[in-house]
Amino acid sequence: MRFTHIALQNFKPYEDAELDLRDGVTVIHGVNGSGKSSLLEACFFALYGSKALDGTLEDVVTTGEDDAEITLEFVHAGGQYRIDRRVRVSGDRATTAKCVLEGPDETIEGARNVRKAVASLLRMDNEAFVNCAYVQQGEVNKLINATPAQRQDMIDGLLQLGKLETYRERAGDARLGVEDVLTSKRSVLEDVESQIEAKEDENLHSRLNALESELSEVTSKIERYEDQRDKARQTLEAAQSTLDEHEEKRERLAEVESAIDELKAKIADDETTRDRLTERIRELDENVDELDDDIEAAVSKTDLDEASDDALAAARETLDDREAEIREELSEARTKAQALTTQADRLKERAEDLESRAKEKRESAEEDEAAAGDAAADLDELRETQADIESSLASIDETFEDAPVDRGDAADLLAERRDTLSETRESLAETETELKNARERLAEARELRDAGKCPECGQPVDGSPHVDAIAEREAAVESLEANCESLESKVESCRSAVEAAKQLEEAESRAASLEDRLSLAEERIADREETVESRRDAAETKREEATELEADAEEKREAAATQADRAATVKETVTALESDLEALSDRRDDLDRVESLLDDREAAIDDRDRLREKRETLAEVNDERREHLQDRRDRRAELREAVDEDAVEDARSRKQKAESYIGQVESDVLPDLREKRDDLQSKIGGVKADLERLSELRERREELAERVDALQSLHDEVTDLESTYGDLRAELRQRNVEILERMLNETFDLVYGNDAYSRIRLDGEYGLTVFQKDGTALQPEQLSGGERALFNLSLRCAIYRLLAEGIDGAAPLPPLILDEPTVFLDDGHVSRLVDLVEEMQRRGVKQILIVSHDDELVGAADDLVRVEKNPTTNRSSVERTDAPDLQSALADD
Repeated sequence: MRFTHIALQNFKPYEDAELDLRDGVTVIHGVNGSGKSSLLEACFFALYGSKALDGTLEDVVTTGEDDAEITLEFVHAGGQYRIDRRVRVSGDRATTAKCVLEGPDETIEGARNVRKAVASLLRMDNEAFVNCAYVQQGEVNKLINATPAQRQDMIDGLLQLGKLETYRERAGDARLGVEDVLTSKRSVLEDVESQIEAKEDENLHSRLNALESELSEVTSKIERYEDQRDKARQTLEAAQSTLDEHEEKRERLAEVESAIDELKAKIADDETTRDRLTERIRELDENVDELDDDIEAAVSKTDLDEASDDALAAARETLDDREAEIREELSEARTKAQALTTQADRLKERAEDLESRAKEKRESAEEDEAAAGDAAADLDELRETQADIESSLASIDETFEDAPVDRGDAADLLAERRDTLSETRESLAETETELKNARERLAEARELRDAGKCPECGQPVDGSPHVDAIAEREAAVESLEANCESLESKVESCRSAVEAAKQLEEAESRAASLEDRLSLAEERIADREETVESRRDAAETKREEATELEADAEEKREAAATQADRAATVKETVTALESDLEALSDRRDDLDRVESLLDDREAAIDDRDRLREKRETLAEVNDERREHLQDRRDRRAELREAVDEDAVEDARSRKQKAESYIGQVESDVLPDLREKRDDLQSKIGGVKADLERLSELRERREELAERVDALQSLHDEVTDLESTYGDLRAELRQRNVEILERMLNETFDLVYGNDAYSRIRLDGEYGLTVFQKDGTALQPEQLSGGERALFNLSLRCAIYRLLAEGIDGAAPLPPLILDEPTVFLDDGHVSRLVDLVEEMQRRGVKQILIVSHDDELVGAADDLVRVEKNPTTNRSSVERTDAPDLQSALADD
């Protein structure tokens, strides 16, 4: 992951600033308080938002302004990303007004979502970021001053080992949960076994047999009493039958007397009805005479010769035949008219459809023509672009004509010249050290010579090797000074060569991009040429098709008009036939009138005859009723003689005795016996329920035993899983410790190779021990301030290497960021820091950002950025200092 661009508006001291960030070592320099660190803090804030701040959101907004905007662009895993944040101040409170992460696959909005997405991309949150990649100002000793436990948490978090501890804790929670369930189930199992023992002690089968025997005896008694009760009921029923028989005779006597009264009433009513029927018959005779007159008048309105059913049938048959003929002609005419109308409509619709299709064809042709025109315009632009690209490529090729390498080898040339620059710098540093030592030795010899005698022993120094070698040492100093000047000149030459190689590499990169663009432009030109030709051909074809469709449409319209005219003629015939049908309907109504009157006359005659018959029938019925009346009077006399009062009294006595016995049995004896039987049945049911419960408990015991065994097995598995996570974390930590110790010692050898320290030991809990060359063990806290700072930087770089190179694959690390790393370093240790930075670069760290005003770090930069603050506006600005301005930048600082 590498930063490519940062843009700020009203962020801390920056009013409006932009900076492109390149690969290699970028040193941001400037006077103290100019805002150098704020530039790196802006990158950190863009990634993690408020989590990256020591203070509050209000602190990031420039004093006096309402909002601040930060834009960070970076590349990661081959994709381009951009984060936009805007902080708005309202009153005394600041909020995030906008936070958007745009990536190659999706756009994420919201401060929290963006922070989670960044943590997922980099596989580190804000804490991990500052513990690994971002050495903040004043915190250079953070890791070395931390306790082993704190250091362990930091490094485990960076190496993702904390997740294994989370998994182990989850497995532990699961184990405790299983233990709770297992304990609960065991308790339930013990309770069930206790219930089974209690049930087995109750001797349920013996109790059941005794209760069933007692129930059998009670049931027998109930059956005997019920038999006696049934006999008493039979006696009761016989007595009741006798009483009912005499009661029935009394009722029949009453019924006969009632029937006699009813017959008398009916005879009188029917005689009254016969009188009313005679009056109604007279009225119907008059109605028949009136209907004869109406029939004669109705017949006169028709063609009938007489008012008879045959004459009506003949007339109706004639009308039906004529109506059938008319309806047949009408149906044919309507069908023909509908067919002609439908044909005309379809032809019209077909014509409209053809015209619509012709219009669509012409519109489509116009679109094709327009598309061909657009493609032709694009074609001209693409050909111009092609010419521009070819011209640019030609210019780049001209650049390489005088270059020492061919296009394609510039990267190798840049690497070679950077190696030469590094070697020359090392030679210069060694020569400067030799020159310093030579000057010290020369100064000592001159002091001895000027003193005339040794300050320790007091002997004369004339003839001393130190004094005699003064001329030789002066020559050596002059030679070393000349070598230094030569090497310094060579360093400058190498820097210029590196810059020239960088320019060639950039040109080479631009050429590759231009070739890709040229290939794409050629493909697009071919595509546009094909589009122009195909679209114009399509337009011409569609215009021809439109002309043919329009001609077909005109033919269909003419045919539609012809069919419409024919349909109108046929519709006139339909109207005439419908008029004939209406005339036939009027004639049929006249016939219906005659027929209706005939039906009314016949109905009146039928009613008159029916009433005459009913009057005669009533006379006959009354004669029969008079005969029945005499019979009823005779039956009444017989029933009065058949009633026996002595038999009735005996039956009443037998009924009373039977009712008394039945009442005693059903109210006293049987209820007690039944209650006892029900109690026994209830007890038997309870014993049977206990037996069923015992069987259920035994089944439950088996199920619980199986469940307890399964839970015990699960508990063992979860315990093993918890142990496995712990062992895996310990194993991975040990592997990481071994690799980190090796990388730390490699860095240590680079930094302290000529000092008094031999190696570093890192134990399994991340405890650090430094060994002197004589074997003496020291804690990092015992080192000097500068040594501790450089030691901590070495540890940071080793951790960064571990994450970058990885154990099972490289991690997507951000740039290595060092904010004022030289605060606690003396001049000698700064040189070691320069070596460390160059080593990290050789190890593959693509981008290193350093805030410093140290001359050596500034001199080692691949890219130099200067930060200045306007004393009037108190606003900071940034600008890139090119290689030719490097020495002047050093002089200014």
